[in-house]
Amino acid sequence: MNLPGLWDTIEKYLFPGLEELLGGELTKKEKEFVRICTITELDQFSHEFEWCGFGRPPKDHFNIVKAYIAKSVYNFDTTRSFIDFLKSSTKIRRLCGWEFAKQLPHESTFSRVFAEITASQLCQRIHEFLVVKHCGDTLVPHISRDSSAIEAREKVMSEPGAEPKAPKKRGRPKKGEIRIKEKTVVEKQVDRSLEENLKELPTHCNKGTKKNSNGYKVSWKGYKLHLDCIDGDIPVAGLLSSASLHDSQAAIPLAQISAQRITNLYDLMDAAYDSPSIHKFSHLLGHKSIIDHNPRKTGEKKIFDPPEKERYKQRSSVERVFSNLKDNYGGRMIRVRGHAKVMTHLMFGIIAITANQLFKTI
Repeated sequence: MNLPGLWDTIEKYLFPGLEELLGGELTKKEKEFVRICTITELDQFSHEFEWCGFGRPPKDHFNIVKAYIAKSVYNFDTTRSFIDFLKSSTKIRRLCGWEFAKQLPHESTFSRVFAEITASQLCQRIHEFLVVKHCGDTLVPHISRDSSAIEAREKVMSEPGAEPKAPKKRGRPKKGEIRIKEKTVVEKQVDRSLEENLKELPTHCNKGTKKNSNGYKVSWKGYKLHLDCIDGDIPVAGLLSSASLHDSQAAIPLAQISAQRITNLYDLMDAAYDSPSIHKFSHLLGHKSIIDHNPRKTGEKKIFDPPEKERYKQRSSVERVFSNLKDNYGGRMIRVRGHAKVMTHLMFGIIAITANQLFKTI
């Protein structure tokens, strides 16, 4: 079913039916939760949590997946506080699948199911399904690419397996000596597959520093979230890396993921992505790259042509997505540890934002 038809079905039939069943009018947040669960078609992923006849039967796994979506929608910082909320909120508890408060699983069960969701990358697959189904057949004008700091409550780790670099040979080369310049990380990524590029990205928790919108340096401990967003403030691809990773090193892997899901015309990025290799890869994909110039390389400030200047204004969409994720969908309150679990926590919010923005395009 297309989005307009799905919207009509939800508004005309699903909401009235649920309100009659639950005995009261649905709130704005409850309606948002129902829309997200409907458009994501969670039922098609429920078979992953069915009992196969071996071991202890899984308890309410599918309901817990819906509960984690609701937790993101209601912007709760901890699972414990959300379980307490479910005990007193009859309608949202019944929408998640539990008729009575005594049926709610223990917090430890929520934690185990969260680990299973993380291991299976369920959230990433749900988000990919959303993007491909509703945006895959549409020609998208712009992709806006950027990163944002994600603070975490865990210890800083040194890069696993990092080997000390051999010192560079000092001085000018001798007569007849040829020194081969080693390729940078971004230059190597151009000729690699997506799997190879993702494998090379650091994902351990460490410290990062970047300039904020006012030009001041800000440091944090944790990770860095990289997003590709299209017009309508819809996130279509995301990566989580170590906080110290430079933005440019995530650009090509992100572009490879987005190219598998949608077709776009322009790639919009700020000066951190001003690299010949990124321009080259964007051209190889058949895109036009509009990247703000980095004056540190030439000492001059590039001025966009009027059409490019207007298009570059659309880059603010990715900033709005980051703000929405952190302010309204749990992106600022990370209470889990480890790269994989932090990414799952963020993906529940990204799924909610994607679903909401898709409906707003109608």
